[in-house]
Amino acid sequence: MQNKTPSPQNDSSFPKLWPFEEARKLATRVADRDPSKPVLMETGYGPSGLPHIGTFGEVARTTWVRQAFEKLTGRQTRLLAFSDDMDALRKVPGNVPQQEMLAEHLGLPLSRIPDPFGTHESFAAHNNARLRQFLDAFGFDYEFASATDYYTSGIFDAALKRVLEEHDRIIEVIAPTLGKERRATYSPVLPIHPETGRVMQVPITSVNPDAGTVVWKDEDGKSFETSVYGGQAKMQWKADWAMRWYALGVDYEMSGKDLIDSVKLSSRICRILGSEPPLNLTYELFLDANGQKISKSKGNGLSVEEWLRYGPSESLAHYMFQQPTRAKRLYTDMIPRATDEYLALVQKGEQQSAEEFLSNPVWFVHEGKLRPQDTSPVSFTALLNLASVANAREVEILWKFLRRYDSSLSPETHPYVARLVQHALDYFNERVRPTKVFRAPTETERKGLEDLAATLKTVPDNATPDDVQNVVFEVGKRHFAKPELRSWFGCLYEVLLGQKEGPRFGIFAALFGLKETVALIDEALARPVGPAGATEETRG
Repeated sequence: MQNKTPSPQNDSSFPKLWPFEEARKLATRVADRDPSKPVLMETGYGPSGLPHIGTFGEVARTTWVRQAFEKLTGRQTRLLAFSDDMDALRKVPGNVPQQEMLAEHLGLPLSRIPDPFGTHESFAAHNNARLRQFLDAFGFDYEFASATDYYTSGIFDAALKRVLEEHDRIIEVIAPTLGKERRATYSPVLPIHPETGRVMQVPITSVNPDAGTVVWKDEDGKSFETSVYGGQAKMQWKADWAMRWYALGVDYEMSGKDLIDSVKLSSRICRILGSEPPLNLTYELFLDANGQKISKSKGNGLSVEEWLRYGPSESLAHYMFQQPTRAKRLYTDMIPRATDEYLALVQKGEQQSAEEFLSNPVWFVHEGKLRPQDTSPVSFTALLNLASVANAREVEILWKFLRRYDSSLSPETHPYVARLVQHALDYFNERVRPTKVFRAPTETERKGLEDLAATLKTVPDNATPDDVQNVVFEVGKRHFAKPELRSWFGCLYEVLLGQKEGPRFGIFAALFGLKETVALIDEALARPVGPAGATEETRG
């Protein structure tokens, strides 16, 4: 493992990448603070549904700002992954078992609802465990925090007293944003019903900051005086966020575009309580293949498990790194390109100086270290195409072609390539094979393919991928005018491989073998033509 992190330098020597820009803002915020005190960064998680890629994205991106800040300043930081597991379950997620059981527990704190999976003491504990397991798998350095633990242990007591002291001013901040009915009943305090255990959204008739209690009535008109300490109450969302910032002294927290207004209101409340709110980066939302926002409760979009089945973890991290303030679609078609972009950046990093490497996303993905073994001489797209034309179901089929390309390659000597081979095989058999369709060539394309097959027969077996690519290019020029040459390569992918795009054809042919490529062309030209010019064969 090669360490390519340069020594600390002055601010101007660092790149203008977004994590360093955020780090500069944070450095200004804490410039007058005791440098021995760690700077606190936070991420929030609502465990009402299973963790998803958006959750990972927030932790990863905050980690990269943390990494840039520590490099920029040499100061220590902490990252708190905070779970709002005292929130009430307001609706049953559609992607979890035991729907009827969960429906019976609506209104209870998530940490007091039985686990529908039957593996943990509560629904929140199950989802918290899933979150931690995933973050641990990526090697994130973080401290996990549970709202239930913080409320019940007394960590929030001083801040909760401040909420009671400023109860009316907080209402003045929130009330204008509410409808008439909700405004009449709003309080930042949500008492836990001592008899039903449910989180109550009820008017608070009186507040006693010295005693730390609130008085309220339930829907039956029964009156209660409830302490806000010991987990007997929790704060309403925006006040809860502000109270946490105040109590813990949070310096930095990201949030999604859908929380812009919440950030503004919580920041105002935080100042009322007596501290400056954290710096905030608003990131764009993640969308599914249909352009809809990814939701924990809906379970739409791409799951973390799916990405990690079809692509390496580093490709997910690289995808998350790019342009956090722009919306991203997250579906399986993104994985091959993200993987190849990551591999290209690793290879680029090998040629960069330590200073130049700071501008490479790989520096962030690998925490300042470049792992040369985490690369591949073959692109992920090329592996997918090999799997496709070979109709592969076993990894050994792909390794046969890889050894032809480079006899030194093996699963034992190149474990990262072995990972990519397995990912490619899973992706092809589960995502590509079921929808694969070959189209018939046009007359011009047929002549070009016949010419290509004849020309490839004259190319020596030891030709390089670039040599083969030049042959493909020259054959194309003989049959297509320059503006139409792009359609020649489209023909190769659609007629021979049954897909819209692929790697440089010379690289593919060198991997697959020139004789095998000629046979592939002959097979495509002999394929019967069905209605509307489509071939009668699919390889699903």
